Amino acid sequence: MAENAPAETTVAAKVTPTGKRKQRIGEVVSNKMTKTIVVRVERRFPHPQFKKIITSYKKFYAHDEKAEAKVGDTVRIEESRPLSKLKRWKLIEVVERGVPDVAVAA
Repeated sequence: MAENAPAETTVAAKVTPTGKRKQRIGEVVSNKMTKTIVVRVERRFPHPQFKKIITSYKKFYAHDEKAEAKVGDTVRIEESRPLSKLKRWKLIEVVERGVPDVAVAA
């Protein structure tokens, strides 16, 4: 048992996020590019003057190495070094699968 303890701690150290990189959860809007997804992240905040809750959205381009995210999925992305002109995020995990579109025969 004592031999397994150091191995478990090293595995746990690899799984924890590195540094203080920002993470966001959003919905995949597009996956038509190779190894790239577009994620729409929702942000809710009160208006500075009128205090009404406002919902704003921002699109992030994220790197998806295995092309595992589909349109409609909820995903977690994390900051990374610049990978291209617009891509500065990478896919961490697919949190929830979206509902597949079913074609209705007319």
